[in-house]
Amino acid sequence: MAKNKSLNAAKAAKYDEFYTQYDVIQAELNHYEKDFEGKTVLCNCDDPFEI
Repeated sequence: MAKNKSLNAAKAAKYDEFYTQYDVIQAELNHYEKDFEGKTVLCNCDDPFEI
């Protein structure tokens, strides 16, 4: 088993909600602005029925 203090501590505390924050995603997508021009990016947490 791999040793990872933060993951093991989260498991013990029953805090296993890990996600990437929107500002981190936005900062990464800014590098690909031309590639995404005119396209829509849906995240798995987006409500597809919300406009």
